[in-house]
Amino acid sequence: MVQFDIITLFPRIFESPLQESIIKKAQQKGLINIKVHNLRDYTQDKHRTADDSPYGGGAGMVMKVEPIVKAVEAVKAASKKTRTILTTPQGTVFDQETAQSLSIYDQVLIICGRYEGVDERVLCFVDEEISVGDYVLTGGEIPALLIVDSIARLVPGVVGDRACVLEDTFSNSLLKYPQYTRPSKFRKFAVPDVLISGDHKKVKQWRKAEAIKKTLRRRPDLLKKAALDKEECEIINKIKKTERLELNNEYN
Repeated sequence: MVQFDIITLFPRIFESPLQESIIKKAQQKGLINIKVHNLRDYTQDKHRTADDSPYGGGAGMVMKVEPIVKAVEAVKAASKKTRTILTTPQGTVFDQETAQSLSIYDQVLIICGRYEGVDERVLCFVDEEISVGDYVLTGGEIPALLIVDSIARLVPGVVGDRACVLEDTFSNSLLKYPQYTRPSKFRKFAVPDVLISGDHKKVKQWRKAEAIKKTLRRRPDLLKKAALDKEECEIINKIKKTERLELNNEYN
């Protein structure tokens, strides 16, 4: 079981998302456990102050070091293998590889950043800073939900069919192949013949080629870190030659 602990100024944000679909079922089965902690419960004054103005001046407020560290120390389980994360735009961009590396921990502790950020001294109590993309949100709660969801589905038993996880987009540094379901024909659009041929070997080959083709066209950067075999490299070279020929024909 993986224990998720989320430290936040706005715990109510998590109420509905964590009680729906696969995440809810995973908690009911005891495969994961999620606890949301109100940062204000770890403050020391009667106003429950968790932020203050920055030293040196400037706009906005900064999250205070004391309540965050107090919360981390109270929540962190000494008996478990724990990874403490801070959600921040300055962090390493979250991806499937990061999700997989975090899924091996017994406890994932997430601090939700807010306002202009946290007191820099908080980083001394954090293992990793994570961003979910090159854009700015109102706070780290939505990124925390994203991180929990992504890691949770890697826990054995959370997703019913393990093959779905193994074949997911990004699981092998490739985008997922195109998917179709009934009806086989819709208006002028038909499902590729190979998928209804009953030939499983050809279906597998088609899916591999289409996954590579989609990745090459949309996210060629992913191929740089993909562990490709000889057959996959040949597929890439064939696609490149074909598309180069098609591009040349446009100017003939």
